[in-house]
Amino acid sequence: MRKIVTSLSLAFCLIGSAVVANSQDSAAKANGTAPAGTTPAGSTVAITPASTPMDLARAALAAQGGDKFKNLKSLVLRGDVDLYAPGSAQSVPGKFEIVQASGDRYRLEVASVFPFTMAFNGERTTSSVGMFSLPDLSKVGLGVLTKLDQTGYTITALPDKKKQRAFRVTGPDGSATDFVIDALTGRVVKYTVPFNGGTFIVEHDNLKEFEGVLVPYKIAQSFETSKGTFIAEFKVKTVTVNQPVGDDIFVIQ
Repeated sequence: MRKIVTSLSLAFCLIGSAVVANSQDSAAKANGTAPAGTTPAGSTVAITPASTPMDLARAALAAQGGDKFKNLKSLVLRGDVDLYAPGSAQSVPGKFEIVQASGDRYRLEVASVFPFTMAFNGERTTSSVGMFSLPDLSKVGLGVLTKLDQTGYTITALPDKKKQRAFRVTGPDGSATDFVIDALTGRVVKYTVPFNGGTFIVEHDNLKEFEGVLVPYKIAQSFETSKGTFIAEFKVKTVTVNQPVGDDIFVIQ
């Protein structure tokens, strides 16, 4: 069960990686909390058969919200989660809250039969499930879309799929995220990150715009390992962006 809980915590961290990666950007001012059912968002960058990998990456960034996405100061997601162990059809249900904030800070809390909390205050990780390694959230995930023009980042082509385009963003240290986007809208429908000999796959569905930023209200995450595939299915109920968060929540006593 510890392995399952660890896998789930990694899933949440990758889902919220945008704010961690954007923590050095300036922030837009206050917004609020919204339930599911806001207006769908769309890309402002056209995608054509001749679009280069960089064009696709820019289209994906525009679909996420462009400057509003780049300037996120905080993001809070709350909702329900179902967790599956390898080969199991029976889920472990729960409630979740993720808080991501500038300064490379995040907090995850899950209420379930196996509750756990973890946090990172910008310097160290504390957790109710003991120590474990995490991918560097400033280098992988959706947030790397905000770094396309930074020195050392390369964008390369990947094989396209029907009605979908694909590309890879690689950072200066070799950290890579593979993206699959909708060929019409530019929305990210899937991204993949290698970690510790396994592979994280995050898939987005029911994408809605909240305060100009694209938010997936359904998220399917899998962690493929030599021992099988761990699966977590999230249903986001409420979203809060750019609201103040206290420093104390990012340390677990």
